[in-house]
Amino acid sequence: MDIAEAIRKIEAEVGRISPVQKFLLGTDGSVTQLLESVTGKKVVIRTLVQEIVPADPATADNLTIAAGDPVNHRIVEIKTEADGEVLIYAISDTPLARLSPAFQDDLMKADIPIGRIIKQHHIEARREILNARVSPATEDAERVFGICRHEPVLSRQYRIIHDKKPLIFIEEQFPYNRFLDTRRVIVRTPSRVHVTLIDLHGGSGRVDGGIGIALDEPGVLIEAELAPALAVSGEDAAIRERVGGIAADVLQKLGAGGSVAITVRSSYPAHVGLGSGSQLALAVARAIAELHGRHLPVKELAKLVGRGGTSGIGTAAFEYGGFIVDGGHTFGADGEKQDFRPSAASRGVSPPPIIARHDFPSDWKILVAIPDVPAGASGKIETGIFRAHCPVPLDEVQALSHEILMRMLPGIASRDLDLFGSSINAVQGLGFKKVELGLQPPQVTGLLPVLRDAGAAGAGLSSFGPAIYAIGDTGMTALEQAARSFMDEHGGGTTFITTARNSGATVRVA
Repeated sequence: MDIAEAIRKIEAEVGRISPVQKFLLGTDGSVTQLLESVTGKKVVIRTLVQEIVPADPATADNLTIAAGDPVNHRIVEIKTEADGEVLIYAISDTPLARLSPAFQDDLMKADIPIGRIIKQHHIEARREILNARVSPATEDAERVFGICRHEPVLSRQYRIIHDKKPLIFIEEQFPYNRFLDTRRVIVRTPSRVHVTLIDLHGGSGRVDGGIGIALDEPGVLIEAELAPALAVSGEDAAIRERVGGIAADVLQKLGAGGSVAITVRSSYPAHVGLGSGSQLALAVARAIAELHGRHLPVKELAKLVGRGGTSGIGTAAFEYGGFIVDGGHTFGADGEKQDFRPSAASRGVSPPPIIARHDFPSDWKILVAIPDVPAGASGKIETGIFRAHCPVPLDEVQALSHEILMRMLPGIASRDLDLFGSSINAVQGLGFKKVELGLQPPQVTGLLPVLRDAGAAGAGLSSFGPAIYAIGDTGMTALEQAARSFMDEHGGGTTFITTARNSGATVRVA
């Protein structure tokens, strides 16, 4: 293959790659020797899998053998001896019929790099590179390399040719954000379900309060590095413009004296009820602050980007993850807030205190269904809704508070799915959540009974929607099918099944 052309295609997709990365993708020599030269450290092999298996059709084709022929299948980590940093993850297949007994013995019994085995046995061989590419990190790559999900991973496939026949087929992988020649900060955030605001009456001297659940998927993933001028790449033009505006504002407020280049690797739609605005803003603020040596608390980041002025769930999801309850703000003439406003119209108000936080049970799953309807309320429309429908009647706030204290919180604390789910259902008819739900079209409200009838323990509207969530432990595929069937009949939509995320955003310096 033309490795130079392959590298150009990778750079067009992922951005500039460093000379070292180009060497690793294109070398026809010993990878371990190259790694030792680059890192200045001794490199060792750790074998994860070593087994003899019958060749599947793809492996047989790569090795020009018959399907079913025995091959040695080996998976290894190439890592530094001193600190155990995994540099390369490699998978190899070797046809046993082409190995001498001594070569086979070394390959199968010792953690020796293949290049060294070939050298020790004085085998004349050449490397034939088949391809080089980039792909999002899988769960395995996330675990092996300690990187964020969906970070780019570079890989190549090649064959070692001996006596005009493939001796070994190898695939090697390494993270894009390794072996770079610039310092980068990578931030991956959760998303969140916003269950409800608690008190939009204000008679107690406090207002707002919120309940939410951090979600593992979808999320925001950005990379940032110092640059002579502000630049944003990735995703669509609207996201780039939004990120550029946030970054310019944060740089100005920090008085950082330098600029940044930001790449948005993944994001999710705004104004669907999953909190993308807060997560994107906090991710950008965190990355810029870290690049400029400012290790700011999340509350300070939230104040920088004007988040958390009504609900603290997005900020707390970014910081802690899990199931979260916040305690709202002081209210009245001398309070933090004097009127009823959404977060976007509450800049300058600090995020509220977190008064309860629990890990969400790992065996409880969450279905999210987003009907194809206009985006949820935002901006002036959202502010107008607060003004028109607040204060909420005190008896509803009291009923909601009792529901949360005596059913929802005990349900999560005792891992009682039925109690927790029934409390989620009850919340839909109380307080400001009843207002939010009452403003939805039938394509949204009609999903709730469909999901409950299909077996959901609980189902509700997230924030101003249109996202609907349903919670269960088994039968989630049936729930998803029910949601899709309903949405297909009412204009379409998207669904996905995820889990809660019991930790906050991941921040990594590469």
